[in-house]
Amino acid sequence: MACRLSELVVDSRDPEGLAAFWAAVLDYRVLSREEGAVEIGPEAGFGGAAPTLVFAPVDDPTPGKVRLHIDLSATDRDQDAELERLLGLGATRADVGQDGSQGWHVLADPEGNQFCLLSRRLPPL
Repeated sequence: MACRLSELVVDSRDPEGLAAFWAAVLDYRVLSREEGAVEIGPEAGFGGAAPTLVFAPVDDPTPGKVRLHIDLSATDRDQDAELERLLGLGATRADVGQDGSQGWHVLADPEGNQFCLLSRRLPPL
């Protein structure tokens, strides 16, 4: 038996605000709040088909190049429409040296954490 990805923990200066952003992006809901951390996930909760996200409070997130980022795929609209939705929620475009020929967009959440919006659509869970 292999392991399963159950949750992803993200250091955050504002766990509530970042959790609200990602809950809107992913259509997740708040599952728990504990010791300043906020966990969000799908309706099924922890242990379901999709991993949960935990936003843990830190005073000063680790500086430097991010070694891990989230890739997203739209489920009910094309990439351009989803890009506009994400920008409307507060995402910003991030320049990591892409030349425009890539099939994805690099964005950043309100705290500057980079993520990618892929062109391939996936069915909803």
